[in-house]
Parts: sequence; structure tokens; C-alpha cells
Amino acid sequence: MGESVTAKFSSTTFFIIFSDLDGTLLDHNTYGWQEAQPALNLCKNRHVPIVLVSSKTRAEMEFLRRRLSISAPFVSENGGGIFFQSNNFKELPAGTSFDKGLWKYSIGLSYPHLIRGLRGIRDELRWDIKGFSDMDIEEISQLTGLDPKISRLAAMREFDEPFLVLKKQPIDETALKKAADKRGLAVTCGGRFFHLQGKNDKGKAMERIISWYRHDHKQIFSIGLGDSPNDFSMLELADVPVLIRSQREFPELKGEIPRLKVTREMGPKGWNKAILDILDKKDGE
Repeated sequence: MGESVTAKFSSTTFFIIFSDLDGTLLDHNTYGWQEAQPALNLCKNRHVPIVLVSSKTRAEMEFLRRRLSISAPFVSENGGGIFFQSNNFKELPAGTSFDKGLWKYSIGLSYPHLIRGLRGIRDELRWDIKGFSDMDIEEISQLTGLDPKISRLAAMREFDEPFLVLKKQPIDETALKKAADKRGLAVTCGGRFFHLQGKNDKGKAMERIISWYRHDHKQIFSIGLGDSPNDFSMLELADVPVLIRSQREFPELKGEIPRLKVTREMGPKGWNKAILDILDKKDGE
């Protein structure tokens, strides 16, 4: 990573990591995270919560966090829903409800509403647009590289509709976003798909979680890590925003987020070094 982190930490500083998954903590092609294991172990030893923030569904993320041994709250479908365990906070946040073993806070619009919206956009633009709701499990598996079991979890959507625009010429993203906005919806660009959602985003969910942690901790220091435009709202809010290097470049982002750090390595290897560097800086204070 570039320049060192210059923040001063006190002994009571409470660190929170907000991390995207695909292309960030998980390898873009293999979905592995082994290269990030040293930093994951360090976070666990120091009781630093890792809040996973992804376009993935609740079902996918529950499966992953069990494999990663992560128990912090998590954010599904680009900020659509926040899920957490009873012991994550001393007091139960307002507006939450108990749902299938976890507490849930909904920010996004319902999935049927998004499906109707995508059909309207497709008819208006007369583009060949294909959403997850138009695909079977086999096709989702082929497009994502996920095995059929995980693809089935990826299809269990609540707040976000991934879609592809099947046209050879360059896609007019302005027209696409305008058609979505007309319907009170938003389009974001992830690593593999466009995503149709409500006016929720990762940053709004992150803000909500930080506000809950503030009831228990006076000084909070947030680290945000992501690799795609749908992570930018999260990076803008973070005390230390980290852009994980990918095949795409975002030269304008450094101007928008001057404190942005960019990793030299991609995926979990970049994630690992970024977290170790930041937490080592804490030790040096």
C-alpha cells in the first residue's frame, strides 16, 4: 500500500472492518480467502469485528461467515439488509425484527418490486436485459463460476436483482440509470453484474451499524475495503478507505476520496497486507 496510515489511536479505540467479498476478501476467480488468513487470525485475536458487506444474499453470506468463523453483523445485497446476532450489541437496535435465527434490519425494497422495475426498464430501453429472476440455477452457476449448491443460495434474493445487458455495443449507463431513477430505483455496477436496487447502498448500511456500535464505544475507527463502484459509498465513509486493486482502474477516485489507499496486490493478498499494515500502525502508537 502507498503512504502509511497517520491516524492516532488511543487504548480505547474500537476498530471495525467493513469489507466487500468478491474480488476483495475473496479471490475474484476462485472465491478463496486463504491468502488473507493471517489478517483474519489477527482480527479474531484482537476482537476486531469484520462486517461483511456484499451484493451476496443472506443465505450465501451465512454460509460464508460460518466457513470464515466470523460472527460480526453482516450486510446483504448492497446494503439492502443488515443481519446480526443478539450478542453483537448490548441493546437491541430499534426497528429490527427476529427472522430465522438472526435479527434483521431492512433498508432495501422488496425483490418482487425490483423484478417489476427491471421488466419496465427492459421494455422502455428495448434492450436485451437478463436478470437472476430470468435464469435457472444452472445458468447462474455458469455465469458466476459458483457450484450449483451456492448458486441456489445466490438465487434466494430479497433486496437486489443482479442483471446483464446482452448487447455487443457499449452500454449507455446514463440511460440505464435514468430509467431506473424514474422508477425510484438505482443501478450499481459490481464485479460481474449490474445490480438493480432501491435507494439503499453499502454506505448507508455501514453508517447504521457504526451508530449502533457507538452506544457501546466512544471512539470508533472504521476501515473500509472494496474493489468495485458499488463499494465507493462505503469507502467514502471509512476512516481508512482501501481500494483493492483489480483489473479495472478508477483514477478519479483518489480525487473524490483523498485519503484513499490502493493495494499493490489483488484480492485476499491485498486485503491481508492492508489490514496487517493498519493494525501494525495501531501497535506503533
